[in-house]
Amino acid sequence: MVSRRSNVSLRSVAVRYGAVSVLDGLDLEVAQSEFLVLLGPSGCGKSTLLNAVAGLIEIDDGEIWIGDRNVTWDEPKDRGIAMVFQSYALYPRMSVRGNLSFGLKVARLPRGEIERRVRMAAEMLQITDLLDRRPAELSGGQRQRVAIGRAVVRDAGVFLFDEPLSNLDAQLRAELRVEIKRLHQSLGATMIYVTHDQIEALTLADRIAVMRDRRFQQIGTPQEIYLRPLNRFVATFVGSPAMNFLRGRIARDADGPAFEASAVRIALSRYPFARQPAESMPVELGIRPEHVVVAPGNGATHEVTVEMIEPMGSDLLVWARLGNQPLSVRVPAEANLASGDRLCVVLSEHRVSLFDAATGERL
Repeated sequence: MVSRRSNVSLRSVAVRYGAVSVLDGLDLEVAQSEFLVLLGPSGCGKSTLLNAVAGLIEIDDGEIWIGDRNVTWDEPKDRGIAMVFQSYALYPRMSVRGNLSFGLKVARLPRGEIERRVRMAAEMLQITDLLDRRPAELSGGQRQRVAIGRAVVRDAGVFLFDEPLSNLDAQLRAELRVEIKRLHQSLGATMIYVTHDQIEALTLADRIAVMRDRRFQQIGTPQEIYLRPLNRFVATFVGSPAMNFLRGRIARDADGPAFEASAVRIALSRYPFARQPAESMPVELGIRPEHVVVAPGNGATHEVTVEMIEPMGSDLLVWARLGNQPLSVRVPAEANLASGDRLCVVLSEHRVSLFDAATGERL
C-alpha cells in the first residue's frame, strides 16, 4: 500500500478559550515522511495541537498547511489525514472487517479496492485471522491494531496518533511500539504522535517536540534532546532514571572555568558554553546516571557513599551521596555493592550539562 506523502506546516498557530490561551503562536515544520512526536506532561497543549491539525478544533490565529494546501478552515475529511485516538472507538456490532471497511464504503470506493485495502492493512498489522471477529472478542492490543488499521486503509498522507498506547499494559505497549515503527517504515507517510511517555518518544521519533505550558521547549532528534537538553525542564522530563543535578557555582582555574560545589570540582575548559558565565554564578550541573563512571581512585575522581541499590535487571542503579548532594550511578548488574560502600567516580566535562540556576536555561 503506497500512501500519498505530505509535509505539515504550522504557522503562528494560537488557540484560545475566551481569555484562556491554550496554544501561544506555535511554529512547526514537519517534513514529508517524518515521524514527529509531541511530548509533554498533561495539560501542556499537545493534544490540542494535534486536534487543530486534524481540524477537530478551530484555531484563533495562524495557518495550518498540509502539503501545498492551506487547510486552516477545511473540514477534517478534506485534509488528507487519518487519526488514531486513545480510545479504540470501534463499532461493537461490526466485525473487524466491517470496522476496517466502513469508512471506505461511506466514501463509495469500488468493492474491489475496499477489499484490497482491507487485506493489505490486515497483513501489515498481522490481524488477518481476526477479520471475522467482533471487538468484544479481541484483546486490548488487538483492538488497537484494528483502530490503527482503520486509519491505514484510508491511504492518507498524514497520520495523527493521540496517545494510542496509553490504555495498554507495559508489554503490549512495547509490542505495538515496534508495530508502529514498522508501519511508518512501510508506509513512508508523515506521522505526528502525541504522548507523555518519554520512552515512546525516544524509540519512535525522527524528531521530538518537547512541550510545556503551551510552548515548545526544544525540538530536535532523540539524541539531541537526550544528550543536549536546552533547559532544566527538558533534562528532567526526558530520561529514566532522571538526570542528576548538583547545585554549585562557577569558579576559575588557571585553565579556565570550573564547576565548584561541596566535595566537587570539575574543570570546564573544554565545555561548549553557549555563553560565557560570570565567576561565582549559581549553576546546576546535570549528568545522567549512565555517564557517571566508576573508576579507580586518582586525582580526577570523586568519592561517593552508597546509600541504596535498586536492581534494574540488566544493571543496578546505585543511589549515593556526593558531599551533601544525592547522585545516582548506573553500574553492571554483577557489581557486588552494599549500603555504606565507597566508590570513586568520574564526572567528565564531556558528559555534563550546565544550567543557569535562576532561569534553568542551558549554558
